[in-house]
Amino acid sequence: MDETNGTDTTSASAQSTFAALRGQLQEAAATFAGGPDALEGILLGMVDDVDRAVREPLEIFPVCHHSPASALAMARRLREKQPKVVYLELCEDMAPLLTELRNCRLPVAVQAFAGNVDGFPAEWAPLSVVAPITEASAEYQAIAYALDTPGVELVLVDRSSDHVFQWDARGGRTAEGAGGGPGTPPAEAPEAEAALHGEAVGVEIGDLRPRFAELEEHLLRHGRVRHWSEWWHQYVEVPLGDSDHATYRQVMFLIGSLFRRLAPGDGARLRVDEDRERYMWTRMREHLAATGTDPEDCLYVCGAFHAASRVEEFGVHGGTGTFTISPRTATNWQYGLIPSSHAAIEAQFGLASGSVSIASTEWAKSLRRTGVQPYRLEGQAGAKKSTAKGPRGRQVAVPAQEPPAADRLSGFLRRPPVLDGLDEAELLGWSVDIVRAARRNGYLASTADAIAVFETSILLAGMRDRAKPTPYDFQDAAVTCIEKDRVPGRRDVGRLVEIMMGGDRIGQVGYEALPPLARDVYDRLAPLGLKLQQRGVQRALLDMASRPELRACSDVLWMLRRLMPHGVARPIMGERRLGERSIQESWDLAIGTHQRALIELGYEGVSLEQVLEQRLRREAYGPQATAATVLAAVEDATLYLGSRRLADELGTHALKVLAAERSVDGAPEVLRRVRRLLAYYRTSEPVLPQWIESFAKTGYAHYCTLLPTAFRDEDATVGQVAAMLGFLFSMESLALSLGCDRTQLELAVAQSHPEDPPKTALLWAAQVQLGTLSRTELRARCGALLDNPLVVPAYPHYLSGFVHALEPVPGLADVVVEAVSNAFGRLPDAVLLPWLPLLITTLRSGAADLAPLLIREAARIFPGRLEALDAWVPPWRAPRQDPFTARRAKPAAPARRGAAVLAAHPAACDAVAGLLGCTGGWTRSESDAPARSGVGLLAAHPATCDAVADVLGCEEEWTTAGPSPSGAALTTRHPATSEALKSLLARA
Repeated sequence: MDETNGTDTTSASAQSTFAALRGQLQEAAATFAGGPDALEGILLGMVDDVDRAVREPLEIFPVCHHSPASALAMARRLREKQPKVVYLELCEDMAPLLTELRNCRLPVAVQAFAGNVDGFPAEWAPLSVVAPITEASAEYQAIAYALDTPGVELVLVDRSSDHVFQWDARGGRTAEGAGGGPGTPPAEAPEAEAALHGEAVGVEIGDLRPRFAELEEHLLRHGRVRHWSEWWHQYVEVPLGDSDHATYRQVMFLIGSLFRRLAPGDGARLRVDEDRERYMWTRMREHLAATGTDPEDCLYVCGAFHAASRVEEFGVHGGTGTFTISPRTATNWQYGLIPSSHAAIEAQFGLASGSVSIASTEWAKSLRRTGVQPYRLEGQAGAKKSTAKGPRGRQVAVPAQEPPAADRLSGFLRRPPVLDGLDEAELLGWSVDIVRAARRNGYLASTADAIAVFETSILLAGMRDRAKPTPYDFQDAAVTCIEKDRVPGRRDVGRLVEIMMGGDRIGQVGYEALPPLARDVYDRLAPLGLKLQQRGVQRALLDMASRPELRACSDVLWMLRRLMPHGVARPIMGERRLGERSIQESWDLAIGTHQRALIELGYEGVSLEQVLEQRLRREAYGPQATAATVLAAVEDATLYLGSRRLADELGTHALKVLAAERSVDGAPEVLRRVRRLLAYYRTSEPVLPQWIESFAKTGYAHYCTLLPTAFRDEDATVGQVAAMLGFLFSMESLALSLGCDRTQLELAVAQSHPEDPPKTALLWAAQVQLGTLSRTELRARCGALLDNPLVVPAYPHYLSGFVHALEPVPGLADVVVEAVSNAFGRLPDAVLLPWLPLLITTLRSGAADLAPLLIREAARIFPGRLEALDAWVPPWRAPRQDPFTARRAKPAAPARRGAAVLAAHPAACDAVAGLLGCTGGWTRSESDAPARSGVGLLAAHPATCDAVADVLGCEEEWTTAGPSPSGAALTTRHPATSEALKSLLARA
């Protein structure tokens, strides 16, 4: 009965308070719609929404996101009311961070970050929610008042960051402000500044923009403005700038109700909005019940869209028990402050470019005009110290809840627009400043252009029914008069106006508000002597030879380069490779510019080493990890961390990953990395690690198994097969020493039967390396390819295979040069010229890294001077001769040496003669003993006898008396050698 009576009383009071307005709206609906219909219901429903919000015992303060009028009204109301509890529409789990705002320079954004998700789809990771805060915003005024006023409690009542994504999953992942607000942004902000929020979901306080596209288009067209930000500035900001508190509230309630009732039927978004309202009112009633606070001592700050709510839970006396708050997921959320900027806010929430900067300028002008003292946090960086921050200690007594305000809407809606007088000094100053800025940026602007901008601004304002040009009118005039047809520099005139009106202010998170990892980075880089928190690029010079303490700074910089985006730490001089360390380095550092990335890195751990180890493990043990990926992690663990423990663990895991692979896609990368690691361990370790020995053994068997299939597989490229062969041939000695069998490789090559030309040439190279195909046979096959006119068009593909073969068989470089040279020498121009482009593109795309080896070999073979080319004969066309004959050939002499050994050992000579099939006996002379067999061998092969005499060191020469030998000196000089030779020939 009491509730019924209260409702009736409220309804009767509403009729009396807004009776005049209700009657006017009914007449308007009848006039425009021709009778009672839906229009009347909408108009009268808006009045009911306003009356319901105005009469709520807990005072509702509707705001618009980053609105100077809202911030000004908030500062006034806080000084008048001095509430004891401030309920703020902001994620409730972000409350502990707000005290750190005093250590930052605004604008900044409060961020909730989750790198690993538990309860959400894995493809959503990482999750990020940001709430940007500027000084010209009502929420900052409320935060500064509550934190710096004793006895005031600040309570965040909006859904948690976890619920943001819970409800988005329910509604199809369409978060408010995700990637922009409703509609397309009118202009794109500069990329570096607009990317400060990344892909985070934005949470606005006061998202006030029509969701009905036709309504927004109608307002823009009849308001003669370009975009929504300009309409809001002209028709809401300016009229409400000097209005009283009651008028401000009723107008904002009316706008929120209008946009809410004319919203299209987006069920998912409307359901999220209503759930947020139920959530906030539930949290406020719980707090009131737990603390016993009088609702009249509280202030509820929320967006105007949510202030005119019609949910059952609305109000301190609303329905209870009808809404259940779901528990949070197991996702571990990290919280911090990240730098923000005007451009980032505009880009994320779909505002016009420059609108936040213009709002900041209007906020400063409003403070000077009205004399209102804003609230600022004690010690706030970049802000002047406030002299009036409200009473300290006991709160000033305020009267009881004021009676419901009278109807202010009727007067406000009937009041004609206030025509502000033209501020010629201000407009003239703008015109002079923009011309000066344009000249600095390459425009040929002059005093005449300043006058033209001044007059055009007044003209545009008059065409748009404005007595005073707005910043947007001035911007249009400047673009028209100065920019004309081209932009000579990096910035256009529109952007110059935005900078002149206040610029893109970029916030900074103070040292005390940084996570431990970020503070650790700044501390460890302190020896550099640079102001790393400043934006921009700074040059750091590290001379580790004279200052050994800078080696620790070098380690930090290399880890930052590995972990953070490109441009944070960029080496100019110096490098870091396995087994190599620079003694001098030069770096370009932009840590202050990328402070957000450093802060988010701090969410993953407390030190760079911990984060890098976690990332390496995540990469190595991920579901998409390959053997090449794991080897890269091993290399980085050795290079940046110097951790033998982690390298051995990841290397052991690489064995399992390699054994499980059934493709050869990563073979080139595996070959490159395992070669580097093997070379490093051989030079820096006394014994190879166990895992790399096992990797060589396992890889040898693994690639031998996959080799025949890879030769036939169309998806396997010739580079991948060449890398497999390179692994097998380069690791062969190590694998064989560990127990592998070379027969396995020979069988794998024998079972390979490729069909395409590049792999065929690669197989021939492998056979040459194994010895199953001679170089002469390979040259003959290449010649046969050139002789066959049907194969000549495919010859470049064979050459591509030969070039790739230089990876496993680098000794074939001369054969490849010969194959290319023969093609250019034998083929006619009619055949050569058509496939010459194919040859060049094939070699460039498929074997660019092997071309230097080919070029060096060609430089070694071909003559170095042009005049020597005519007489030059290619090595493969020169006549071949026995190298032993060429080496042992001597000038003819009248006398022969070496016969003394025959006389001393006739049996040995007879045995050799028998082996060679010589049947002639020893010749007899007058002075000799009885004839001995075998001396005819000497006369037939004198060079052989001379060679044996040279080896044995015999200086005797042939006697001129005849074939009978004299060589006793050899026997006496080398008795042991003679006996050994005799025994050897006797056994034979």
